[in-house]
Amino acid sequence: MPDTIITTVKDEHMSDRNKIEIEYLLRTSPKILYNMISTPSGLSEWFADDVNIRGTELTFFWDGSEEKAKILTKVKDQYIKYQWDYDDGEDAFFEFRIKIDALTGEVALIVTDYVDEGEEESARSLWESQLEDLRRVLGA
Repeated sequence: MPDTIITTVKDEHMSDRNKIEIEYLLRTSPKILYNMISTPSGLSEWFADDVNIRGTELTFFWDGSEEKAKILTKVKDQYIKYQWDYDDGEDAFFEFRIKIDALTGEVALIVTDYVDEGEEESARSLWESQLEDLRRVLGA
């Protein structure tokens, strides 16, 4: 099985946005991976330079800029779904989902994101770069 599986789906409900999914194999436990995708300390190790949280609102810092997101839903050790402040609509979110292969026990992180038409390639490249950073941090 390849380390990365990438799919792009045209979302019929969102005329100008496409859903991308990236499945990324990581050699780690679901508990450790969930910590890396759901806590400020975990996210600041690979996703952003720094992350602050207040309730369900997070502030991400990168090279002098900041973006705010809120947690929409989460299930411990399984998934967490975020929405950027500037995104509107029910389907405007990004999600980290942990998948465990029933036969092999391999752990994969599935990233789901919605991107503007024509930006699929740059979004995939950005996510792949971020996920490589996560792999390095995990030593996986």
